[in-house]
Amino acid sequence: MNYSNPPSLAPVSESAPVEIAPQVRVAEPQRKPGSFFSDAIGSLQSLLGTVVIAIFVITFVVQAFQIPSPSMENTLLVGDYLLVNKLCYGNGAVANLFMPYRRVRRGDIVVFHYPVTPAQHFVKRVIGVPGDRVRLVNKQVFVNGIPLREPYAHFTRPANDLFRDDFPQLDVAAGETPEWWLTLRKLVEDGQLIVPAGYYFVMGDNRDDSYDSRYWGFVPRENIIGRPLLIYWSVRDLGTDSATTATLNGKLARLSYAVIHLFQITRWDRTLSRVD
Repeated sequence: MNYSNPPSLAPVSESAPVEIAPQVRVAEPQRKPGSFFSDAIGSLQSLLGTVVIAIFVITFVVQAFQIPSPSMENTLLVGDYLLVNKLCYGNGAVANLFMPYRRVRRGDIVVFHYPVTPAQHFVKRVIGVPGDRVRLVNKQVFVNGIPLREPYAHFTRPANDLFRDDFPQLDVAAGETPEWWLTLRKLVEDGQLIVPAGYYFVMGDNRDDSYDSRYWGFVPRENIIGRPLLIYWSVRDLGTDSATTATLNGKLARLSYAVIHLFQITRWDRTLSRVD
């Protein structure tokens, strides 16, 4: 065989056309007629689920409250916004055996329905629990004959009110409700008020400016809503600024002012602080 003349290869021209495979367009799946309504129903279900959870939390777990008066100064100030734990004390049901509930203790700050007008909410500190004997002598609180140590108590006036500062005084009427005046006389023994079963004696930390159990009586256990957890926001009381309040006529104007001056009126040192 003659290998001296190998077969020639066909030259490839640089200008020869190169075939490219045509692009295949994939058709987008068409939305089914009912899919829009399915998506809308799904979104609505998610929204309703969120609302139900929020209602459950507000109803059974925590609730927001605002401090409207200075009766708990300096522990709580006007303009403090609280989250209140509604589960800490339980409700006396069987579930109490399985949950970490506890009894109301002396020294606890509690939010409760005001016994005289249950639609109103009050916040005070528990001074006497069932069975305690309570009395005040020259502003000093005695429980079961022992002086109560109260670093939280706040005083602004001298001791000059017999009913307020030397409680109980059966021969002095100083603003208490008629029902309480009659009840008080039945529960005082040796100058001490005996707290009956199922009730609590409460007072404000601002002792000279607090409308509390000295004036209207005990708090029934069923009236207690819960215990404050923390101050989730605190805003300076606009009412203390006469120049500001002169320009704020109405709730809408006050709301607008608060939104615009949010950073300036917020008490940042109190926001997100615990309540003790």
